[in-house]
Amino acid sequence: MNSALTRTLCRMLIVLMAWMPVHVAQAGIISTDQAVASAQSDRAAVLSLIGRADVARQLQALGVDPATAQERVAALTDEEVRSLAGKLQSLPAGADSAGWVAVILIGVLVWYFFFR
Repeated sequence: MNSALTRTLCRMLIVLMAWMPVHVAQAGIISTDQAVASAQSDRAAVLSLIGRADVARQLQALGVDPATAQERVAALTDEEVRSLAGKLQSLPAGADSAGWVAVILIGVLVWYFFFR
């Protein structure tokens, strides 16, 4: 590799490393009351989503009765509800523009450093 390409690659890696968030994991003991409250709040969040008018209309359009869907959510285990609530919270509320911004930014940087 020539030195200009190496310098450019190093600069790009430095920018990308500075851009990455630093995640710190912490573990601790939680009480039974906290675990039950968490499971109940997750279940309430999923039930409130099913109770929305637009979701109920979509369920009916798919041939699922909203009351049946609520009964099924009530029958889920705490782990299943936690998983479902986590998936629902990770979904974007609208269009996922952050991913496109990152792709465009990286593309512009690559173009700038390699074709200037």
